[in-house]
Amino acid sequence: MNKSIVADPDKCIGCRTCEIACVLAHAPKDVLTSGSLDQHFTPRLRVVKAAVVTVPVQCRQCEDAPCANVCPSKAIVNKEDTIYIKAEACIGCKNCIMACPYGGIDLVPQVSEGEKQYQSGLKVVERDGIHDKERIVALKCDLCIHRPEGPACANVCPTQAFKPIEGATMARHIKKRRLASAEELSRLAFKQ
Repeated sequence: MNKSIVADPDKCIGCRTCEIACVLAHAPKDVLTSGSLDQHFTPRLRVVKAAVVTVPVQCRQCEDAPCANVCPSKAIVNKEDTIYIKAEACIGCKNCIMACPYGGIDLVPQVSEGEKQYQSGLKVVERDGIHDKERIVALKCDLCIHRPEGPACANVCPTQAFKPIEGATMARHIKKRRLASAEELSRLAFKQ
């Protein structure tokens, strides 16, 4: 079973610390010492603020991931029990965005070693001339699988609104719920 992370909307205060931690966790290693972030601010989760709720929205790491099922280039794979996007294989077709029931995927300019990547052969005609077209790829939460300490968002949240869940923990939780449901059905059946 895939790992996942859930956020408790009752604990979220909308501070967006998780978004900043996410960007820094995926930025080049020298971003903190250089004092500048030479890339777009692209967190892999988004804090959504509505009238009655504030909560981070991110990939739910679906078992039968609809995004992966519709990806024509097979850029979305299961890596270390996490649904992961291989940016180098992504063609930016937007199928994954349309298939995701949670809105957990964005399209962003691809950056490699601090440099924007451009498409070979595709140009953009603008008022000031013809330019190379940026390479746009899908981006979503990868549970910071490159970090031994786990998801950066959960580590920095001042209210501990995030709860990382391992696949085995989820399986135990499901088993407990099934047992409780069976016991409740049994009690109801004997009352009649």
